[in-house]
Amino acid sequence: MGIGKTYADRKEELCESPNTNRNSTTSKTVKTANSAKAVNTSKSHNKGKRSRRRNKKMTALPIQRLFDICKEVFANAEPGIVPTPENIQRLRAVLDEINPEDVGLSPEMPYFCQKLNGRTPPITYLHLYESDKFSMGIFCLPPSGVIPLHNHPGMTVFSKLLFGTMHIKSYDWVADAPCKASSTLESPSEPSVEQAEIRLAKMKVDSNFTAPCNTSILYPADGGNMHCFTAVTPCAVLDVLGPPYSDPDGRHCTYYYDFPFANFTVDGVSVAEEEKEGHAWLQERQKLGDFAVVGALYRGPKIVDK
Repeated sequence: MGIGKTYADRKEELCESPNTNRNSTTSKTVKTANSAKAVNTSKSHNKGKRSRRRNKKMTALPIQRLFDICKEVFANAEPGIVPTPENIQRLRAVLDEINPEDVGLSPEMPYFCQKLNGRTPPITYLHLYESDKFSMGIFCLPPSGVIPLHNHPGMTVFSKLLFGTMHIKSYDWVADAPCKASSTLESPSEPSVEQAEIRLAKMKVDSNFTAPCNTSILYPADGGNMHCFTAVTPCAVLDVLGPPYSDPDGRHCTYYYDFPFANFTVDGVSVAEEEKEGHAWLQERQKLGDFAVVGALYRGPKIVDK
């Protein structure tokens, strides 16, 4: 009918048109509101997920936090390469907060009982983790237990005394000091000692430590890279090494005797009288007597390698 529409028809169209427009506008408004609501809900959901992830990370068990930060600190670990000061402090801060309960240990456990047969008690090692970048483990020492003087070639080592009292003696090599065969030893304690080479070292630590105490750190060439542990009471030590020992890569654990400076005379080596007690001659040893380390299953909180 086109042009021939009646007024009534036109009036009906005119009356309907505003309603139609209002419905359209209202529909668009509702859709816009719903869309905004959906976006806000999505943002809130994503924010909630991020918040949950943060909270989960913050509430992770202490040993898991230690593992996670070790992976970051030792991500590029190489022999002789020391982590940055910032990373050293990050890792140390986490270790300082770890307690025996965080790794499922207490002094009453069988690992820490004194043996009654008169022999040196064995040391128990609880393996936590090892890769080509770093290792984590716990040494459990009964009273009088001894880990002989040994080195950590090219490593940065963190040691956290979890409980007990331990005597620690440690040395660093004296740079550029000559080595010499020990045929000039004045009073050898063992016949075999006379045939071994000796090398001058400076004492860094010779003291008792009682938990709780700060984590100790030794470096490839400083801080007491060669140390000896003697348990005064039952004690446990959490060790982190980066990189770890590796025989194929030439990072062997070498054990030493230590002798007073006065026991040897080496041409070209002299130490002031007041410093002689702070120096010693170290000599590689092959026989470790009845020293023994036995492995045991770690039963503390599980570590997840994500």
